[in-house]
This record gives sequence, structure tokens and C-alpha cells, in this order.
Amino acid sequence: MKDTVDPYVTEDGRQIGGVLMEMKNITLRFGGVVAIKDISFDIREGEVRAIIGPNGAGKSSMLNVISGFYNPQEGEVFYKGEKRPPMRPYQVARLGIARTFQNIALFDGMSVLDNIMTGRLNHMKAGMWKQAIWKGAAEREETENREAVEKVIDFLEIQAIRKTPVGRLPYGLKKRVELARALSAEPSLLLLDEPMAGMNVEEKEDMSRFILDVNDEFGTTIALIEHDMGVVMDLSDRVVVMDYGKKIGDGTPDEVRNNQEVIDAYLGVSHD
Repeated sequence: MKDTVDPYVTEDGRQIGGVLMEMKNITLRFGGVVAIKDISFDIREGEVRAIIGPNGAGKSSMLNVISGFYNPQEGEVFYKGEKRPPMRPYQVARLGIARTFQNIALFDGMSVLDNIMTGRLNHMKAGMWKQAIWKGAAEREETENREAVEKVIDFLEIQAIRKTPVGRLPYGLKKRVELARALSAEPSLLLLDEPMAGMNVEEKEDMSRFILDVNDEFGTTIALIEHDMGVVMDLSDRVVVMDYGKKIGDGTPDEVRNNQEVIDAYLGVSHD
């Protein structure tokens, strides 16, 4: 495995940490279909790492491998220097990995506050009986978790809708609530699956600002899938490019932007 301590300097001179996660020779099959073929890349502490590529390239499958929804048939996943055995999503979440989904996965009948509270489940230790009577440790735990959630609500500027049922919210605000729920888990690694999908220009600008603020103020490492290349190039420290389940590029935004194989497969810029 790569050195997990060695720092890395970004294009703009910002120093990020050592390797937080490494995907090593990952292959994922569904029957006779190879969704991911022998891909290796790493994610460093404190960076924004983008995964891009055409539809069907295997990006979401890779995110699902990272988050434990799929376990690859071949290859190894390392996290914080340790080889990660096959895990279920709830076990991966306990390691400090949270995510959002391409299709919003919220509880429409619950309020914004209650939806975000579900992101605190791994921080709730009191048993069902103690929670039911809501005394002692259970009461203190509930108070602490609500305080943590309120901080996230303030941070993402959604105080005005905290008691609103999620089903009544416009699409852009629902995406922000889903980000809030993932962030309330206090993850070391935050996975964002197309956080800008379906948004207008103003909503994209807001979401981009929040993603950068999460990375900068909380120090959260972020890996994201996104089709808006302007967003990807502005937000990312490094970019890995997939096509038909293979890796065809990996580097800084400028390196990827000038990679002819990436241009031919995805960016669609004509040759000189």
C-alpha cells in the first residue's frame, strides 16, 4: 500500500494529507457484465477528489464499493492504512464514511430536523428502553445530538425550514437537507453522488460554496461524482476518470483537462 503519511501539494499550493483510502485493483462484476475493471486510485486526507466519466462508466458502482453497498470480486480496499474486509453499508458508516445519493433518499413525511437527526444514529448509544423513558444518559445523549444537528442546520443556512416536512421542499433544498444529514454523522470521508444534478445555476453556486466550506472549515475529505465539468474543475484537487469500467485518467484538473484520451472519451473537445 502507498505511504499514508506523505503529504501532497495541490495546484494552488494547498497541502493535503496522506492517503486516507486506497482502492487497489478493484474489479466488480454483475454476472457477465464487468462494471469496474482493475481500477486503482487513492483518496487523500483533506482533499476534494472527483470521479468523472460518461454515463455507464462505472462511477456510481465505484462509490457503492467505497460505501459498502457492493463488495468487489477482485481487489482490495484500504482505509486509514488498514485493509478493509467485506462490509455492509452500516459497518462502513461506523468507520466514519457518510454519503448522499444520486436519487434523493429522504423521509418526505418527516421534518427537516428529524431527517437530519437520522444521520446521528451511529452516535446514539442509549438502548431502546432508556430512549423510551428519556431519562439520564438517554436525555443527555438526545440533547447532545440535537445540538450537533442544529450546528449543521446553521452551517447550511436552513434554519427557516427546520420544522418543514421534507416533502414540501423544492428540489434544491432537498439536496441541501440530504447533505446536512450526511454531514451530521461527522464523517472523515464524505461521498457525494451527483450533488448538483437537476439544479439551476444559483442552486449549483450555493451547493459548491457549501462543499468547499465543509472541506475547508470541517477538514472533511470529500469524494464526489459530478457531470458538470465547470463544477468539477473548480472544486476538485484531483480527478479520476472512468470509461466503460476502466480508468483512463487520473491527476490534477489541468492534467485531466489536457489528457487526449479523456478528451476523446468524455470531454468532447475536438483535436487541433
